[in-house]
Amino acid sequence: MGDLISSHLDEGKREIIKARTGEVIGEFGRLYEQQYAVALFNKVRFDIEGGGGPQPQLLRRKAPLENRSIFSGALFQFLEENKKWRNRFLFVPDSYNMNYYDNKASHERGLHPKGTINCAGYKVLTSMDQYLELLNNSLPDVKAKVGNAPFLKCATEFLLILWHPYARHYYFCVVTEKEQKKWHAVFQDCVRHTNDGLLEESKVQTPAFTDSVRLFRQAHGQYGTWEMMCGTPPQILANLVMETLLPEVRDLITPGLKGKMHERQRNWMLICDAVYGLVVRQAQAQYEAVVQSCEAGRPLLEASIRTDMDQIITSKEHVSNKIKAVALPKAEKLLKVSIQPYISSILEALMEPTSRGFSEVRDVFFRELVDMSKNTLNDSTKEKLAEHMEKISMLAFHPVKMQSCYEKVEDLSLDGLQQRFDVSSPSVFVQRAQILMREQMDDAVYTFEQILHQSLEDQGPEGLCKSIQRCQDRVIKKFDYDSSTVRKRFFREALLQIFIPYMLKQLTPSVASELPRFQELIFEDFSRFILVENIFEEVVLHSVMKDIMMAVKEAAVQRRHNLYRDSIVLTSSDPNLHLLGDNPAIDWAGEFGTGPEEGQGQDDEEGEETGDTGEAHRRRRMKQVVSMIQLDGSPILVNESCLEVPSVDGIPEEREGEVQDADALSSPEIVHQDPVKVNATTSKEKKKAPPPPVQPENSPSPALTNGSILKGGERRTQRRQTAPMWNESLFGLYAAVNLDFVFLFFTMTGILYTINLTIA
Repeated sequence: MGDLISSHLDEGKREIIKARTGEVIGEFGRLYEQQYAVALFNKVRFDIEGGGGPQPQLLRRKAPLENRSIFSGALFQFLEENKKWRNRFLFVPDSYNMNYYDNKASHERGLHPKGTINCAGYKVLTSMDQYLELLNNSLPDVKAKVGNAPFLKCATEFLLILWHPYARHYYFCVVTEKEQKKWHAVFQDCVRHTNDGLLEESKVQTPAFTDSVRLFRQAHGQYGTWEMMCGTPPQILANLVMETLLPEVRDLITPGLKGKMHERQRNWMLICDAVYGLVVRQAQAQYEAVVQSCEAGRPLLEASIRTDMDQIITSKEHVSNKIKAVALPKAEKLLKVSIQPYISSILEALMEPTSRGFSEVRDVFFRELVDMSKNTLNDSTKEKLAEHMEKISMLAFHPVKMQSCYEKVEDLSLDGLQQRFDVSSPSVFVQRAQILMREQMDDAVYTFEQILHQSLEDQGPEGLCKSIQRCQDRVIKKFDYDSSTVRKRFFREALLQIFIPYMLKQLTPSVASELPRFQELIFEDFSRFILVENIFEEVVLHSVMKDIMMAVKEAAVQRRHNLYRDSIVLTSSDPNLHLLGDNPAIDWAGEFGTGPEEGQGQDDEEGEETGDTGEAHRRRRMKQVVSMIQLDGSPILVNESCLEVPSVDGIPEEREGEVQDADALSSPEIVHQDPVKVNATTSKEKKKAPPPPVQPENSPSPALTNGSILKGGERRTQRRQTAPMWNESLFGLYAAVNLDFVFLFFTMTGILYTINLTIA
């Protein structure tokens, strides 16, 4: 592989890559320095003046995943180095970066993983046909026919492929369809989480970054949503570079690729991954230098803002009125002809699947509590309750149990409107809605935990069922109110995400030439905080905002999809409930259970006997949201050895039904064996041992089955992924087309009061 990369990426080509990357990041850096000062001004102004909006009724968990891993298990992975399928142990910590090892023992001993996969920007595929279609698009001159000459032959028919337009592809397979569905759910959750790589806590850096990316793309004629706005800032910048660099590199390299069709495709993917790695490293270094420079000048900028705040605001309002006189008539004409006729239809397309998804979240939460109540009738001890609460506490982060909720919103379709409004894919809105659904589920679970725990302090076990019912009713009522508020905000943000880029694209050619003369109206001392381009976009936003607010308000007045009117304020029956949010995380097993203490002592003794290091011992005791994905009745993958299954050349075409020797699976290398026989041989081996007890997936027994939630300890502080209120910068709005929708920073200083007043 090294020879392949070095031969096609010689010094000359590397210099071209370095130069093109430097040009793009340099232009981005100049925009970032401008937008950093604007974002700092908006942040300081909001800190001074504050904002409004409905207050949530549910509590918000501060540290959901401390001392938790997400999931782990064994599956087959195809290795590019030797073209072999090998058994791997895959472990996902709370960062959602997937680590894979030779076996489970390697992980428990604290050894370095064989590799780590950051899933930002990836797509999870389950068929070779899907993969070949994307592969053909990445290298148009070299096409593979679907169904003929597959890129690789698989050990089983249940594939899981991680595809990325620029980075390395990963190939996995499992032995049953049910396993495939579960792994697909957890892979999708990893993608969903890592796509949202911009930190909400960075109130200045994040809006400055998203604004700069948007302005860069608009300067090159690219408006609308962007699917590759995902991951950390260096990853997003690398994606920005690769948009223009990849075609140039492809023209230079593909003529020199030799060999059969699938070999050329494979070699191109490896070269593309190497180029992407070079770009990411250079982008990271240059971006960090720009951020460091801006942060160094922040104290002086902030002091200047606080000193001249009133004068800056007055100057900005003066310039804004001048720009309105020029741009607003054109914006209103465009709005009347090209926007207003489509608002209601697009809103309905967004409301239907999104509301079904939130309704499913409510139903899943309700079913879990009903199951707990039924089991509590049979065993009304606090120990049994603690066991159930340990499972429910991580419900929002259980990708398998949440899958039915996520699937509802995947039906979202904007057919006929995507091309008109330059929406690259509805996945931008789908994944944002899914993140909000997960947050609402966790808020409901956490609020229920706190209320129930408080009620248990003053009563005995005889009233457990009634307490659960009372707490459930209170939380469901709060969930319905918060669900309405979150969905209405999502609909407003999504409509802005669709319409604003379209309006800017139509209006910019006629207005851009007039903007420079307005810059002369700004005092030089204030010019760093007031940019006419930003004010123009605020004017455009203001022109369409009223119609969007009215459309959403009308839907709420008609009670469509269980939306509440803005005028409805839920009377708080828990005036001191917010104080519970400051309590430490509840350790149900430690407070009410009896097993964990004993297990802990046992683990400590085992650690001393085996000589495990502290880190390795911690890994072994780490609690897991999803249990090991190994289904009852399915072949057991050998975790203690690197099992190899046939390579591409080692899988001959055999007659259906032909039987292989079961002993072949135990050898280090399986040769001349049909992929289907892997199931047969392992099944024979399994018959030699007594079968494990079969347990239903939703069984309340302490013995956890697949998809169950394990007991856990304390939670760790984690970046929140909340939908922002109307207090952020306008300019992340349509630039932040992260598949998670990133954050929506679309309320700039002059519009803050108008929007809050309208909401009120």
